[in-house]
Parts: sequence; structure tokens; C-alpha cells
Amino acid sequence: MSRKKRFNTKYSPAFKISVIMDMRENHLGYNETVRKYGLGVTESGGARQMLHRWERIYLEEGAAGLMEERRGKKSTGRPRKQPLDKSVEEDLIAENQRLRERNEYLEAELEYLKKLDALVREREQRSGKKPKQ
Repeated sequence: MSRKKRFNTKYSPAFKISVIMDMRENHLGYNETVRKYGLGVTESGGARQMLHRWERIYLEEGAAGLMEERRGKKSTGRPRKQPLDKSVEEDLIAENQRLRERNEYLEAELEYLKKLDALVREREQRSGKKPKQ
């Protein structure tokens, strides 16, 4: 009296919808629905989990959610970059150039201030004055 286990059985979306609708209309539990439609072995709980998943998808996404194939690996690769508009790209290039020029100016100003500070310290050391802190 052993039943064959069904692994990787693919049920049609119409069948899934009819099972869920029957379960909800007749207020059937998961075990009763599994027995009624012969979906699988109830001891393992796999069929109950499958029904629970179908019901959750139906409640969250409607009948269209059950039409979508959810098995298999999803693409986990890096999404492709969308090319920028020419005007946006030109604005970014201009901004980049402006920031480079500003950076060069600030670096030159910093070098000037360092040299000025070194000259002031040297002059104070020659005259024997204490440097201001």
C-alpha cells in the first residue's frame, strides 16, 4: 500500500488557482485539500507548505502571481548600467573639470602658506624673537 512520491511535479497555474479557490470557498484545511487533490505525502509536510505558499502568493499578488514561474536560480549578476543623457554627461564632465581646477588652486594656496610660514619662522629665529603660537 505504498504510494509513489511525486518530486518536482509542475502544476499548471489554472490548477493552482482552482485548488486555492476550492480551499477558500469550502473552508478546507491544508491537510484536507492535500488529500482531496492527492497532492503528495502529508507526513513530510511538503504538500502543506506548497499549498501555504500558493495561498500566500494568491493573496499577495492575485491569480497573476501563480502564473509566474518561481523555480530555478535567479540572475544575481550586476545590473547593466543605463547610459547617461548627453546633457547630463556634459554637465558631469564640466563639474569634474571645475573641481579639478579648484583642487589645484587650493593645493597651490596651501603650498604658498607653508612657504610663508617657514619664512616667518626663519626670520623670527634670526632676530631672536619667540615665534607666535
